[in-house]
Amino acid sequence: MKKIAIFIPTYNAAHTLPRVIDRIPREIKKRVKEIIVIDNASPDNTYLTAIGYKQEKGLSNLNVIRNEHNLGYGGSQKKAYEYVLRKKYDIVVMLHGDAQYAPELLPKLLLPIEQGKADLVFGSRMKGNPLGGGMPIIRYMGNKFLTWVENLVLGMDLSEYHSGYRIYSCKALRKVRFDKCSNDYHFDTDILIQAKLLKFRIVEMPIPTHYGKEAHSPTPMQLVKYSLNILSEMAEFWLHKKGIAKNSKFILSK
Repeated sequence: MKKIAIFIPTYNAAHTLPRVIDRIPREIKKRVKEIIVIDNASPDNTYLTAIGYKQEKGLSNLNVIRNEHNLGYGGSQKKAYEYVLRKKYDIVVMLHGDAQYAPELLPKLLLPIEQGKADLVFGSRMKGNPLGGGMPIIRYMGNKFLTWVENLVLGMDLSEYHSGYRIYSCKALRKVRFDKCSNDYHFDTDILIQAKLLKFRIVEMPIPTHYGKEAHSPTPMQLVKYSLNILSEMAEFWLHKKGIAKNSKFILSK
């Protein structure tokens, strides 16, 4: 049986984190070797809430880690993936702690990797009904535009690049150069560029969209910065692909 870890990145998620863990299907919660909560130096009591939840529920496989300093969204992912690779897990799930993604879908999302048919699975809001789930129209249009640019430059055909609900085969993940990826929000795009270069088998599956008041989303300024970073990444990749300006972060060994 595959050894599975669930990684839950959290920031100011004291109110939503217990609900997220509660919603993980019981059979999955029993099967996973470890649920790893990484609190990214939240100013609220996310860390203490997670510790209290572990004691209250008696979840021996819940491991709560607090970053002393905010490492960034990408920085927390690097820390988590380095950890699961050291522990020699087979599969790692990233499930956000702000209740934006549905834990109930984990059995379905895990299947392609458990059956050896995928290296990376991610839940796509764009394959579902994002506007019906409350995605702001400006974010919907921004997502569509950035995805169009990314597909054009990378030669892929994904419905979106910006979902944080992801499941990785650790065998494939070992080939990724985390040190070349951003510590910021566009880590998720960086890793998809590497997945393209490493010829990962990527499977998208539709997920519901949820934008409740409790969800911790980037601020407008962070979204502008994120979008500019994505466009900059695409420009760098295009120049590298055309041989105009070679970039070491796009030179990976398969």
